[in-house]
Amino acid sequence: MINEHKLASFWKLDPDTTYLNHGSFGPSPLSIQQAREAWSHKLERQPMRFFCQEMEIELDRTSAVLAEFLKTQPDRLALIDNATVAMNVVTASINLQPNDEILLNDHEYGAVKNIWQAKCRESGAKLVTAILPFPPSPNEVVAAIESALTPRTKLIVVSHVTSATACIFPIKAICQMAARHNVPVCVDGPHAIAMLDINLNDLGCDYYCASGHKWLCAPFGSGFLWVHPRHQSSIRCPIVSWGGSIAGRAASWKDRTNWLGTRDPAPLLAMADAVKFFTPERLEQFRQHAHGLVSYARREMLNMPGVGRFCTPDESDFVSMTAVELPQPPGWKPGYHGSPDPLQIELRDKHRIEIPVGSWSDHRFLRVSAHLYTTKADIDRLLDVLRMS
Repeated sequence: MINEHKLASFWKLDPDTTYLNHGSFGPSPLSIQQAREAWSHKLERQPMRFFCQEMEIELDRTSAVLAEFLKTQPDRLALIDNATVAMNVVTASINLQPNDEILLNDHEYGAVKNIWQAKCRESGAKLVTAILPFPPSPNEVVAAIESALTPRTKLIVVSHVTSATACIFPIKAICQMAARHNVPVCVDGPHAIAMLDINLNDLGCDYYCASGHKWLCAPFGSGFLWVHPRHQSSIRCPIVSWGGSIAGRAASWKDRTNWLGTRDPAPLLAMADAVKFFTPERLEQFRQHAHGLVSYARREMLNMPGVGRFCTPDESDFVSMTAVELPQPPGWKPGYHGSPDPLQIELRDKHRIEIPVGSWSDHRFLRVSAHLYTTKADIDRLLDVLRMS
């Protein structure tokens, strides 16, 4: 395990903070920040030319770079601000009737639950939650989701990598099972991009929503929605604008998302620079370096008193992020209650360590994530504080 990776100097983080929360808000290396700024500068020099003549061309070029990285076709990708916006586009595009069912599971991200709860309230449909074991095996995940299907299930929504529990789900197997039941699948995939090798054409899903600002280190405000061709004609955007090309080109389903009012597309366009930054060699270096650090953190935490009855599966089942159960202090209740967990506040304010402490089901978790800028000294600092707590 390398203490400090040779590429760590590409990031310029606050030297007074130990940052172990790349899984929530991943900072970009300087070169990607500069690429975003260059796009903004180009826009500001001649806005009319950029918006009306150049932007759609540049969005297409970025889509082509991203499509090659994700092993798909550019015309299946729409560049969108983040996974939450992408998921809202999917909800706007699904026609639900009273008593229809949307199937999630109990590991899903809170915002995703909220999005589909709102859709179900509006339509009279029902949100169904499959209960998965933890830690789950791939076969158990598929079986639990399949057992919750009914003839009324209109869509399965499932994470590729879960946020709270850092589990990698067997998406291809889930999609194969769903296809046997003729049920489409929408994948929530922010954590999978760059963490895992992705072949979108091979997964078998119908929709894939992702953000670029996590492991790909693209700017905040970058993401995409992948849509299988069989659904593209039914795509509707919850934000209604012109809905067509402002440059006069042939109509595309992506026109509904390309122009959502006047906004700076620099974060979206800089996704191509993020893909180019992560050469195959650097991508592998990131995965190995981050995995070594979070594996070390997990092993050490599991040796602490009261820690680890539930945790992310063993080291072969995660890459750059892991979650470990913490003891529950007196009066602790699961869920978010208007402020972070007291331990998270203590780590942040007293020790200058940024790391999330949250809950899943009735368990209290600390989630550690690492990237190329993370050092063994960062992990040791966290471990020292936890041992004293």
